[in-house]
Amino acid sequence: MAKSKEPGAIPNRPVYSRISYLYQAATYLANHSQQTDVTQNSDSQASETKVAVGSRQASRTNHADQALARSFVADLRGTSHKSQIRLSPAIKRSVCKYCDTFLVDGGTSSSVVENKSKGGKKPWADVLVVKCHTCQRVKRFPVQAPRQKRRPMREKTTDKPKNGIEDVDVSTNI
Repeated sequence: MAKSKEPGAIPNRPVYSRISYLYQAATYLANHSQQTDVTQNSDSQASETKVAVGSRQASRTNHADQALARSFVADLRGTSHKSQIRLSPAIKRSVCKYCDTFLVDGGTSSSVVENKSKGGKKPWADVLVVKCHTCQRVKRFPVQAPRQKRRPMREKTTDKPKNGIEDVDVSTNI
């Protein structure tokens, strides 16, 4: 006999918890490695030998953090595929699906808004382009802008007649 469904109960709660943990861990490691880059660049007052040794150790930890974050993202995607759970669009947008890198704007990725429609004349055709620095692949996301109304809707709001011929009173012109 099957269990009765309770209101508010979430099926596969352990799987959701694991996916959430992996996402949070990958986010932490990706942001942590970016912060160590900033602190290493700001320590310019130290002697050259200390900076050289420190930068080598920092680069090793940065690469290790990035690799660990990538393995967490790969586990996250594998878990969601295996359990047939759909990831939210926010998670999908923050992960490179080609190399499993967690995309941090300015660190592991760069983003640009472009509009290739007739010289950028269509504001609803803006596209956010995110480029992964690890695999050089590009992801494109539409940027929401208010679209122009369809032609039949536009013509109803204007005062022009449909056939283009205006009514002229002939009797007053004589």
